[in-house]
Amino acid sequence: MLDFIYYPVSFILWCWHKVFGFVFGPDNAIAWILGIVFLTFTVRGILFKPFVKQVRSMKKMQDFAPEVKKLQKKYANDRQRQAQEMQKLQREHGVNPLGSCLPMLLQIPVFIGLNWVLRNFQEGRPNNYFFDAQEVDSYVNAKIFGVNLGDAINLLGFGGTPQGWHWDVAPVAIPLMIAASVATHFTARHSVARQNPASATQQTAMMNKLTLYVFPVGVLIFGAFFPIGLLLYWLSNNMWTLGQQRFVYSRIDREEEEKKAEAREKRDNLAPKPGQRPNKPQPGQKPQNTPKQAAKKQASGDSESASAGNSSEQSSQNANKNGSSQKSTGSSAKGGAWAKNGGNRQRPASQGKKKSKGGKRR
Repeated sequence: MLDFIYYPVSFILWCWHKVFGFVFGPDNAIAWILGIVFLTFTVRGILFKPFVKQVRSMKKMQDFAPEVKKLQKKYANDRQRQAQEMQKLQREHGVNPLGSCLPMLLQIPVFIGLNWVLRNFQEGRPNNYFFDAQEVDSYVNAKIFGVNLGDAINLLGFGGTPQGWHWDVAPVAIPLMIAASVATHFTARHSVARQNPASATQQTAMMNKLTLYVFPVGVLIFGAFFPIGLLLYWLSNNMWTLGQQRFVYSRIDREEEEKKAEAREKRDNLAPKPGQRPNKPQPGQKPQNTPKQAAKKQASGDSESASAGNSSEQSSQNANKNGSSQKSTGSSAKGGAWAKNGGNRQRPASQGKKKSKGGKRR
């Protein structure tokens, strides 16, 4: 029914077992253990980009959490309107709520598929998806500290195995259960420490308690029903998650610090230096125009030039039409000036001197 999950999971495990079996031998338990571990790393590597998007989406949701609280108070009695406004706010900030759950949802089929494949490694089976009969016997006989990888403290009678408690498996299973539980707690603790207290709600507080305490205790209790190989997957998965969180969080923090440093540098460049006095305008120096004032002046200059061009065109047209009137007005103006001087024109001084000289000669 779920073969579309089981076949890809078994194929990835088969590939890594071939790689490490070439180094340590196909029947060595280390080859199987490393195959399970690197199966985990392969799946988590595929989900790396969705995880980064999840972290960025959660960061954005924390940034506009105060706006969410305002909407919740404003539309407390209208759930439909509140949901609509929440969706609108999320679209404005570019946040997809399902994006934060995608990596976790995609890991569930892998866990189910690996659990099924590992439990199907039973003695006498002709094959197990991509594994043939010889590889099935190799896994069944692979032991770590004297315990088979397919054994559990209680297998619940799966695949015809006898029901009851197998306490001979406990010396290997219990340390793995404790380590997986502690890794789950520290992974959740590291994620909760990144949350903004201002964005805390009752739902987030409840989820934090579940991830911090309930899930680790659940791994510690229900790990007794997991095969050793599945406990190795759970432990390696949480170790990967913890390291990936530290890497991604430090990278995002570095990006935010760089943005803050750039903004601070721009602000410092625009601000006057300590002890520096503002430059006073010198006598006769025109004040510097701001960009708005320069734009206004340019617009007024364009309008003045346009009006001046229109007036010059009108004056030229009037001059062409009334050329004769301008000449008559010019002569009348000259006559008026002659009349004001009493009809006597002032002679140039040079002409007077010439006449005087001529008189003397006479």
